[in-house]
Amino acid sequence: MKGLAATLLAPLLLLSVSVHAWKGFNLPGNVPGGACKTQADWEKDFRVLRTLPGRFTSARVFASSDCGTLANAVPAALATNTKLLVGVWTENNDHFNAEKQALLQAVQKYGHKWIIAVSVGSEDLYRGDTNANTLASQINDVRGMLWSLGAGKIWVGHVDTWTVWVKPENAAVIKACDFVGTDGYPYFEDSVISSGSQVFWKSVNYVRGVVKSIKPGTEVWITETGW
Repeated sequence: MKGLAATLLAPLLLLSVSVHAWKGFNLPGNVPGGACKTQADWEKDFRVLRTLPGRFTSARVFASSDCGTLANAVPAALATNTKLLVGVWTENNDHFNAEKQALLQAVQKYGHKWIIAVSVGSEDLYRGDTNANTLASQINDVRGMLWSLGAGKIWVGHVDTWTVWVKPENAAVIKACDFVGTDGYPYFEDSVISSGSQVFWKSVNYVRGVVKSIKPGTEVWITETGW
């Protein structure tokens, strides 16, 4: 969730139906006091991740242009051999275009080997900020830009709550995605801790079933969870 992600490090677990891909954390673009992170701040964060149990080497960033995210995070990622799931905000045309431009500049300057994938938007459908057809068009737009840069193998998808993915009216977004990122927090479903795992995996499998029925072979990634 956008507000939550600004203050918490929500675990990131990117999984396909049967193959483990990446494990990491969602990282905000601001330090606790609210200031934008510098390159040194990003590098410090990435190095800390490597010291945690599991020695994480991947992270998700929610924006490309906001707070100079990619301008500062990409060189820090390269310095620490960290891979990034890149976010591109979609709320309005000016913001979307600024986000695309920041991603374009980062790829032109640093190549694309630091990119795990690109998420066009985050929980936009959950918040009611857009509709499925508009979001699908934006996903295809970013994919086309990456193709023009020689980065056509980079997957482009969207991250949203599991409750959104299972709605029939959002099928156009699934069809546009190379991957589907699902967010699930059992706490917000009034689950008790003892049944949290069961509630969480039930939601993941629900999304997997819907995605399989609409676009078979598309991977479902767990992009946010926690307690």
